[in-house]
Amino acid sequence: MDHLLHWPRAAKRLFVVVLDACMGLLAMWLAFSLRLEMLHWPEGLQWPVYAMGPVLAFPIFVKLGLYRAIFRYTGITALIATGKAVAWYGALLLAVLLIVQWEGVPRSVGILQPLILLLMVGSSRALGWLWLAGHSHSTRHRLLIYGAGHAGAQTAAGLSGTQYYLLQGFIDDDPEKVGRSINGVPVYAPSALPLLVQRLGTTDLLLALPSATRQRRHQIIDNLRELPVRIRTLPGLTDLASGRVTVTDFQDLDIEDLLGREPVAPDPELLRRNLAGKTVLVTGAGGSIGSELCRQILGQGPTQLLLVDHSEYALYSIHQELQALLPHNACTLVPLLASVTNPQRMADLCRTYRPDSIYHAAAYKHVPMVEANAGEGISNNVFGTLNMVRAALEYKVAHFVLVSTDKAVRPTNIMGASKRMAEMILQAVAAAPHCPTRFSMVRFGNVLGSSGSVIPLFRRQIAAGGPVTVTHPEVTRYFMTIPEAAQLVLQAGAMAQGGDVFLLDMGQPIQILALARRMVALSGRSVRDAEHPNADIEIVFTGLRPGEKLYEELLIGNNPLPTSHPRILRAQEKFPPWSTLSHELDGLWDAAQRGDTLAIRQILLRADTGLQH
Repeated sequence: MDHLLHWPRAAKRLFVVVLDACMGLLAMWLAFSLRLEMLHWPEGLQWPVYAMGPVLAFPIFVKLGLYRAIFRYTGITALIATGKAVAWYGALLLAVLLIVQWEGVPRSVGILQPLILLLMVGSSRALGWLWLAGHSHSTRHRLLIYGAGHAGAQTAAGLSGTQYYLLQGFIDDDPEKVGRSINGVPVYAPSALPLLVQRLGTTDLLLALPSATRQRRHQIIDNLRELPVRIRTLPGLTDLASGRVTVTDFQDLDIEDLLGREPVAPDPELLRRNLAGKTVLVTGAGGSIGSELCRQILGQGPTQLLLVDHSEYALYSIHQELQALLPHNACTLVPLLASVTNPQRMADLCRTYRPDSIYHAAAYKHVPMVEANAGEGISNNVFGTLNMVRAALEYKVAHFVLVSTDKAVRPTNIMGASKRMAEMILQAVAAAPHCPTRFSMVRFGNVLGSSGSVIPLFRRQIAAGGPVTVTHPEVTRYFMTIPEAAQLVLQAGAMAQGGDVFLLDMGQPIQILALARRMVALSGRSVRDAEHPNADIEIVFTGLRPGEKLYEELLIGNNPLPTSHPRILRAQEKFPPWSTLSHELDGLWDAAQRGDTLAIRQILLRADTGLQH
C-alpha cells in the first residue's frame, strides 16, 4: 500500500470519499440487520434509504472539512470534527425518516446507522493515522542527542512536532542522569552507544554541547568516528536562547571540529594597536580573507574603513554585511570599486583618504587557474602589490601588511612564485634607508572554508554520494580557519619593525586523505575500498595538478625567531637588493603583458624566487 502515498492529493481525497460512501452503505446494512434481527437484503422503499445516506452525508462532511484534513497529522481536533459531522448527518437522516415514514423502514435505523457510521469513520481515520505514523517512523531519521542538559532538553522539545527526526534517547557523561528519562525519553551512558546504534538503527547523532570546550568536543568526536551515524551539532547558546530549535538549526560539524586542534587565541592589545581610531584600507575586501579582515577590523573601532575590490558583487555583499553590523556613527564605511592593477587609481585612493594602515589581500590564489593564466596572475599578484607599495610610500602610509601564503616557499608553480616575488618587493623596499612605511607580510597555510577549500568540496561530494576526490594519497597541508588567518594578519602587522615575514606555528600538517576519511565517517557513511567493496563513498585519486606540491612548507630557512605572541614566528628570508629586483621586474612586466608563460617562468627562476624547475 506504500504506493498510495505517492498519489496526487485529488486522488487521495477521492479515495477517502469513496471509502466513506462504502462505509455508509455497510453501516446502513448493519443497522437494518440489527433492527430486523436477521441478515438483511434491501427491498422496496428501503433502496432509496440506502441511496439517501451518502447523498446526505457528503455535503455535510465537505462543509465541516473532513476531506481537507491530512491523515498524517490527524489528532483529537480532527476526531471531534468527525463526530460533529456525523451528528449533523444523523439528525438530518432521522428527521427525514420521521417525516416521510416509508413502509418497511424502521425509524430507529436513523439512530443506529449514524452511530455505526461514526464508529467506522472514526476508526478508519485512526487506523490511517497509525499506518502513516508507522510508515513515517520507518523513513524518519533516528536520532540520539549527546547531552542531556538544558540544550539537549530544549532541542528534544523543539523536535516534538517534526516528522523529520525520531528521538530515540539521550547520551550523557553524568552518571546521575544515566538510567533516568527526560519527558519519557531515556538517558544512556556513552559506553552503551555502539550497542544502541546497532539495536535501534540510529542514523543521526546530535551534539547538544554548546558550552563544552573544544578539547572535550574533540575527544567525543574521536570516540564517535567509528559509529555508522551522521554527527551533527547545534548552534551556540546565543542562538538557542531564542527558543527556536528546528531541523534547519542542525549543522554539520564546524571546521574547528574537523581540524582537530584548538584555534589560535588572539591578543586583544595587538589587534587594536594599528586599528583603533585609524583609517584602514583593505584590498580584496570581498574575498574570503579580505572580508574576514574587514569584520575583525570593524570590531576594533577604526574611524574609517576603506573597502577595495574589483568585483562589484563581492564589494556590495561585504559592504551590506558590515553596514548591518555597524553601530550608529561608529565608523565610516567606504566601498571603492577598483583594481590594484590600476596604479593611478590606487594612488588617487591613498591621496584622497590618507589611510594609516593598508592590508593587501587582493590576489589570484588558485594554483591551476594562475598556471593557465600566468600573465594575469603576475599582473595582479606582483604588479598589483607593487602599485600598492608605491602608493603607500608616496602618501606615507604608516603600516602595510601583505597577505602571503606557504606556497611562496620553494614554489613549484607560478602562483607561489608570484607571491614570493611580492614578498621580495616589500623586503627590498623596506630595506631602503628612511622608509616611511613599516612593511610586513604574513605567511600561512590553507584556509578552511575559503573558496576552493577542500572541506566545502568534500561536503558537496559526500552529499552527492561520492566519489570524494583526492589528488594523491600522500598529499599533506597546513590548515587554519578564516578567523585565525585574519587575526594573525592584524596581530603580525602590529608587531612589524619593517620587512618582517611572519608565520604561524600551525602544528603538524594534516594528511588530506585522512581528512577525507574523517569527513566520510562523521557523515555516517563508510569508505568504499578493496577491503570494503559494498561501503558507501569511494575515494578517488586524481593525480597532482599542474604546479601542485605533495608537502607545503612555511619557511625557506630553518631559523625562525619567536615574537611576543606564542604562536607567531618571525622568519629570516634572504632577498635581492632593489637595484637587482627592479631590473627583473621590468622584464617580468613585459612578459606578463605579452602573456609569455615561458619567459615569465625564466624570469621568476632568475629572480631567485626559489621556483622549482
